[in-house]
Amino acid sequence: MAQTDMDSGEDGGGGREPEVIAKVSVLGGFTEGAEIRALISSLPVVHENIVTLESAIERFLVIMDRYQEQPHLLDPHLEWMLNLLLELIRSEQSPPLLVHLGFKFLYIISKVRGYKIFMQLFPHEVADVQPVLDLLCRQDPRDPETWETRYMLLLWLSMTCLIPFDLSRLDGHLSSDPSQTREPIMDRILAVAKSYLMVTDKSRDAASVLVSKFVTRPDVKLKRLGDFLDWSLTTISQASDQTVGGTVILDGALQSLAQLFKHGKRDDFLQYAPVVLQCLDQCHVAESSQAMLRKLGVKLIQRLGLTFLKPRLAKWRYQRGSRSLAANLSLSQSGSTVEAVSPDMETQSQEEDYDIPEEVENVIEQLLGGLKDKETIVRWSAAKGIGRVTGRLPKELADEVVGSVLECFSFQETDNAWHGGCLALAELGRRGLLVPSRLPDVVPLILKALVYDEKRGACSVGSNVRDAACYVCWAFARAYEPTELKPFVTQIACALVITAVFDRNINCRRAASAAFQENVGRQGTFPYGIDIVVAADYFAVGNLTKCYLSISVYIASFPEYTRPMIDHLVAMKINHWDGVIRQLATKALHNLTPQAPDYMATTVMPQLLPIALGIDLHSRHGAILASAEISHALYKLANQNNRPVTELISSDCVDGLKSIHQRLFDRKQYRSALLFYTFYSFF
Repeated sequence: MAQTDMDSGEDGGGGREPEVIAKVSVLGGFTEGAEIRALISSLPVVHENIVTLESAIERFLVIMDRYQEQPHLLDPHLEWMLNLLLELIRSEQSPPLLVHLGFKFLYIISKVRGYKIFMQLFPHEVADVQPVLDLLCRQDPRDPETWETRYMLLLWLSMTCLIPFDLSRLDGHLSSDPSQTREPIMDRILAVAKSYLMVTDKSRDAASVLVSKFVTRPDVKLKRLGDFLDWSLTTISQASDQTVGGTVILDGALQSLAQLFKHGKRDDFLQYAPVVLQCLDQCHVAESSQAMLRKLGVKLIQRLGLTFLKPRLAKWRYQRGSRSLAANLSLSQSGSTVEAVSPDMETQSQEEDYDIPEEVENVIEQLLGGLKDKETIVRWSAAKGIGRVTGRLPKELADEVVGSVLECFSFQETDNAWHGGCLALAELGRRGLLVPSRLPDVVPLILKALVYDEKRGACSVGSNVRDAACYVCWAFARAYEPTELKPFVTQIACALVITAVFDRNINCRRAASAAFQENVGRQGTFPYGIDIVVAADYFAVGNLTKCYLSISVYIASFPEYTRPMIDHLVAMKINHWDGVIRQLATKALHNLTPQAPDYMATTVMPQLLPIALGIDLHSRHGAILASAEISHALYKLANQNNRPVTELISSDCVDGLKSIHQRLFDRKQYRSALLFYTFYSFF
């Protein structure tokens, strides 16, 4: 789920959550075209003055940054902006500073729109290969001021490498002097790519893109693919992640291999995959102290797994009949349903009849290990790898993978394993690889993950687990037919409402609100779904106090949610490590008492009395406050009906409340017991 507003730290940090002001800026189109033209046209003049130059760069950045969230609005204008800047770059009258400035502006545009889209606009004729390569060779890889130039030139060279001609045809134009040794252009490009894979700036990323485009060319892969893979594996074997230089080298080599196995043809790389996998095992990349190297290792492992397996779409996967929201809404209004697609047994048996290489077991084992990594980027990459690889397995083996993922949800595992497990389940679910027969095993684990909160010292961990569990619910809403989730609707709806209203972290509350809204729209079976979505939307749940004291009261007015919300407050929130949450929870119980006075008096109060005399200080404090708030609420209800409060609260509870008050004063502990004056006079 998107995390737009972060709380302070993981779960730590005391104090009340600050107010969050959300601003929505939806742009209708690119409106600064004239100003951008003027800025680019003024570069030949302003680049000579440092003040005017910085002002122009800053203004260009401000304009482009406005479109970070809607970069597609730039698409109709990218070509003319690129042409204006390339005109400056190619001009013989442009000094080096102006050329670098042009590439800097190109990088700013590509950063906003994304290099994959922007690089496609670069001219890539045969005549462009030599000038771009020569200009790149003249750059200083160690100059920290001109890295944007090298980055964009590498991307440009990546596009020129796509020309459909054998590169050997260009070798005759390298030099007109027969006495001068001529290096084939293929070797020059490969040497440049290798050198930039070892630099410390962002050019390393562009060099890996160049490798993926260049080495996979038909003429290059016949002559240089094996040599390049040998060079990469040798580099990985000799480098060490204990030094900065070794980490940079490993990063470049792993990036290039991951890009190659992603973009290359399976038939070309299958023979090399076992050797690459063996090298990764021997170098223990998965045990590196650098998170980025472990992420790249997991990314490469999953692509090796996809290379070992034939590129086929599993026929056994669950396919929802319609994934169109408009179609779902029209069907729900008409009362009809669309059956999920299930393949016939003959087609399924034919699909299952093929051999799985032995290396796949090693791949899956390493991906499962990546789900438990201490860094989120590694767990996320491993979860996507699990989904991709499982989609090519037979049904029996895929079910074993699902079973292994479910083992992450053991209470012996850390919060990292729970988070990785949730991400993997979401990936499996949205790809149709989590068959409906597994839902009775999966849903109870997700419900536990939605309230996962482990205390660590003065704070707790688990907000990432709860956020990922909301993502699972969001994915399930899109993946399954309403009939498949019908047995679990009430449980999931209550759990999401509780998280959306009572979670301490704003990102979890908003994730739960988004997941609830997705289920209302896609499933249409959540009780009172539309009413709750309106009351607890993305912005409303941003205010913690409003959630506890206002929104919760409205939602609790619907009978399906009343008792689960009360039970959650008693079990999870009145004993919370954050004192603010404990106080809000007890006030919420006070406000919820009119919704279920009998349940509060006969069930909740007897539960609170033993806790109020317990050992844990947080639990005792919360139980005392909750007892006071509930008693006060019951007293007000009794007064409204001209009845004594003792008709609502049993004599045993009254005696218990008096004894708590007396014992606490006798021990001179817990000044919070002074709150009992609010109800002590009632009895």
